[in-house]
Amino acid sequence: MPRAAGQGEIRVLVADDHPIVRGGLIALLDTLPGLVVVGEAGTGRDAVALARRHRPDVVVMDLRMPDLDGVAATRAIRAELPDTAVLVLTMFDEDALVAAALAAGARGYLLKGAESAEIDRAVRAVAGGVAIFSPTVADQVLHRAGTPPSTVLAGLTPREREVLDLVARGLGNATIAGRLGLSPKTVGNHVSALFGKLGVATRAEAVVRAREAGLGTGPVEPAR
Repeated sequence: MPRAAGQGEIRVLVADDHPIVRGGLIALLDTLPGLVVVGEAGTGRDAVALARRHRPDVVVMDLRMPDLDGVAATRAIRAELPDTAVLVLTMFDEDALVAAALAAGARGYLLKGAESAEIDRAVRAVAGGVAIFSPTVADQVLHRAGTPPSTVLAGLTPREREVLDLVARGLGNATIAGRLGLSPKTVGNHVSALFGKLGVATRAEAVVRAREAGLGTGPVEPAR
């Protein structure tokens, strides 16, 4: 579950393959009240392993890393540790990378060069369950969100449409998994992918987009 205000220190894992950048970020986080760095990783595989070991509240994740890139590492962490939020901090703002990171389950996306206050605010936001993006990335997310529903749905797989329809009907992941004969983890992965493709950051936004496209409007049929 996302952290509520006043629940104590926010535990952060920093993942970046550049030692100087990583060290500078750790030094910054160590000066911020209520934040504690519990580990640092120089590769994607190390990030996944350390997240598994320390179970941080937030992973600050670079995207271009050796061994396992940040998108794949984000996907692995979110699949195994759904209560851990991932905040991407990278030099790259290409639309495809943004979409891939969001589809993998990242809750925030900042560009390197962000001010200290912006990083501080972003870490606290994602730990509390709030999506946050740098201004240029936010523009891209809003642009995707403004795409006509028919165009957005055209990019979904048949299975993703099924999942989205059930999400729009108000069903939770476990119930959807039972109806479609999938594992809850697989359904969670589909939902994360849908967030990226629809350009949304929350389940409520996904429901709105689905209903705009005509999904989720009928009664829920009894499970077979």
